Amino acid sequence: MSSYQFIVSLFEKGGPVMWPLLVCSFVAMTVAFERMIFYARENAASRRHAHDTEKALELATQGRFDEAALLAKKSASCEGRLVLTAITHRDMVLDETLETHALSELDRHRRGLTILDTIITLAPMLGILGTVTGIIGSFDMLSSDGIQNPAGVTRGIAEALITTAAGLVVSIGALIPFNAFSSHIRRVTRDLEQTAYKAEVACARGVKVAQAFQPVK
Repeated sequence: MSSYQFIVSLFEKGGPVMWPLLVCSFVAMTVAFERMIFYARENAASRRHAHDTEKALELATQGRFDEAALLAKKSASCEGRLVLTAITHRDMVLDETLETHALSELDRHRRGLTILDTIITLAPMLGILGTVTGIIGSFDMLSSDGIQNPAGVTRGIAEALITTAAGLVVSIGALIPFNAFSSHIRRVTRDLEQTAYKAEVACARGVKVAQAFQPVK
């Protein structure tokens, strides 16, 4: 028996609960791959434009806001966008503006994690449901046929064990990327907090510099 035939055989023995578990596994894999690609692009953009972001902060500190804004616009990183927001709204309540923008950036990074979190909880529960239905089937077979049909009894037990194992496999498979992505988001949160602080300080200093060089009327 080939591996494919073995998997198909297990799936069939697992009963109807295997279908929602299959859907859960497909959704978890889709979300995980999409998030991996998204995070890889974001990390590459942050590394590629790190110098531009620092240069934009330096220009903002000198009061050269137009140059700083042009440089920040070239950045495709979340830090660069945060710096651009700070420069654009430097005359407003900056801490609230930066906090709002940072939350919107984090929402982009958290997208899809709720689905993984749900699957982590849902898959074992579906496995337990399959366990219950398999045991019920076994007892029903025992009550009707007694021990004259042992194959029917073992079929129900097999269904119970297979669905439990399948639920755990799907849950573990979703848990590993979920924890990795959560760790990534914590790092992004720290980076955004540091960038927001630097941007706020740079804009405050830049505004003072710009005011100092304004001609006296």
